[in-house]
Amino acid sequence: MTEFVTSADGTRIAFDRVGSGPPVILVGGAMQFRGFDPATVALADALAEHGFDVVHYDRRGRGESPAREPITLAQTLDDLRALADLLTEGADDAVALFGNSSGGAIALAAAAAGLPVSALVLFEVPLDEERGTGGGEFLAGLRERIRGGDADATVEYFMKDMPPEWLAGARASGGWPVMTAMAPSLEPDAEALAWTQSAPRAELCAEVHARTLVLVGSETQPLMVAAADSLVAGLPRAERRELAASDHRWDPKQLALAIAGFLVD
Repeated sequence: MTEFVTSADGTRIAFDRVGSGPPVILVGGAMQFRGFDPATVALADALAEHGFDVVHYDRRGRGESPAREPITLAQTLDDLRALADLLTEGADDAVALFGNSSGGAIALAAAAAGLPVSALVLFEVPLDEERGTGGGEFLAGLRERIRGGDADATVEYFMKDMPPEWLAGARASGGWPVMTAMAPSLEPDAEALAWTQSAPRAELCAEVHARTLVLVGSETQPLMVAAADSLVAGLPRAERRELAASDHRWDPKQLALAIAGFLVD
């Protein structure tokens, strides 16, 4: 059953909550929300079976969390804080965050901003080189298309550096209208990725003291491996592991096992 929490600006954020135990929030990536992402629904259920209190939510501008534009990273972090406060009931307890793809950059930014985070698990965060300009340029291009109101062009631009067959498959699928409807909500993804290039990563993450597991698939692009190594080098308490996964996708049960094993280690 869908529940709601109110963010700092009054926006209602929709979520499902399953299980009991230590709290975990699942932070979706670029094209994910509960009604369009059965794999993460299955991941939430699997994690709950391992003894966790799991929140799977619709990021603002997606699913049952409609929001005014522009949609910003700061607002997205406020949404996460509202969810964390709900899970901990305002106590000094902390939550674990799982961030998938660009959602991993958002989870990392949340921890760096002071959200009470006990642990981070990040799967294939697509980071460009440290201190590069690509993230900022990409964010500017994406914002131009969002402000221009061209949803198709926005999603096409967001996917321009992905394998061409991914975009072709998306355009040919029945899910394309759903993807274009959430186009404005892609801005925080790009903003978080640009943030990771705004200073040396060790400096950006200096206050991220949470234990961090950086996951890469066994069959992945070289970019993801380099990004994972950069995260491990920049975070005070990080380690990298390989997961049986390919094409930026994972099996929910296998991923849940890896997350649970790390969180209870």
